[in-house]
Amino acid sequence: MKRLLVVLLGMAGMCGKAYAQTYFTSTEFGISGGGSQYFGDLNDRYGFKTINLGGGVYVRKHFTQYISIKAGGYYTKVSYSDKLNNDLFQRTRNLDFTSKIYEFSVQAEFNFFRFTTGDPYHRFTPYLTGGIGAFMFDPYTTYNGNRYMLRPLGTEGQYVGGFDDRKYGNIAPCIPIGAGVKFWLKGGVNLTLEVADRLTLTDYLDDVSTTYVGLDRFPKSAQNPTYLLQDRSTENPGTAPLGRKGKQRGNSATKDQYLMAMFSISWHFVTYRCPSFMDHDMISTY
Repeated sequence: MKRLLVVLLGMAGMCGKAYAQTYFTSTEFGISGGGSQYFGDLNDRYGFKTINLGGGVYVRKHFTQYISIKAGGYYTKVSYSDKLNNDLFQRTRNLDFTSKIYEFSVQAEFNFFRFTTGDPYHRFTPYLTGGIGAFMFDPYTTYNGNRYMLRPLGTEGQYVGGFDDRKYGNIAPCIPIGAGVKFWLKGGVNLTLEVADRLTLTDYLDDVSTTYVGLDRFPKSAQNPTYLLQDRSTENPGTAPLGRKGKQRGNSATKDQYLMAMFSISWHFVTYRCPSFMDHDMISTY
C-alpha cells in the first residue's frame, strides 16, 4: 500500500508539473515567401536570369524529432526568353514564354539533428526533403502587344493531324527534392529556409519540346496566330527561318523543371495537457 501511495503521489506530481509548463502540438501551420527559376528547353544551361516571386501556405506534422510530413499549396510564375541566351541557335530561334504555376505537394522531411521547438538543446537542424505533387500551368507569349495562350494554338503541330502524341494538358505531376535549414525563434515559432527543385513530368512547361512541323501546316491568317508564333526566327531580319519540317525545335530527351527557394515562418498551437500524451500528440519544451 505504501508503494502504491508513493507511485500515485508521484504521478500526481508529474501531471501537476506538466500543467505548469508549456507544450506545443505536433502540428504547425506556416506561410512561405521567396522566388523561383525555370529550367528547360529555353534555359538548358541553368541560368538564373528570370527569377520570379512566389509564396504559399502549408501544414507540417511532426511524427518524431527527426521525421515530419509537410503538405502545402504554392504559387509562382516562370518565364524565359531565347534573347537571354548566348547560343546562336537559341537566339535565332527567338522563342519566349511565361506561365503562372499553382502547385500542391506533399513532402517528407528528414532532420539531421533532433529538432524540438522551445527546446534550447535542439534548436537547429539541416534537413533533406522529397515528395510528390501536381501543378497547373498554361504558357503564354506576347506578340505585337497582345497576349496569346500557347497550348490551344498547338505550335508543334498538335492540332494539324499526325502529331497527337504532342498534345499536353495544363496539369502535370512534379517531384520536389531539396534541402533546408530549420530554426526555432521562440517556443512554438519556427523559421525555415528551403531550396527544392521541382522535377516535372512534362516537357511542355515552356510549350517547346520536339521539332518543327513546317510552315505549310498552318493556315496563314489573322485569325490563326499559330502561323507566326510557331517559328519566331522570322522576326530576325536577314536570317533564314529555322522552322523547316523535322528541324529540332526543343530537346524532348529531358523534362522541364522549376526551382523554388522559400523562407518560411510557422506556428504551433499551445497546449497544457499531461505529458503522458506527449509521445503521440504534442511536442514539449523539455
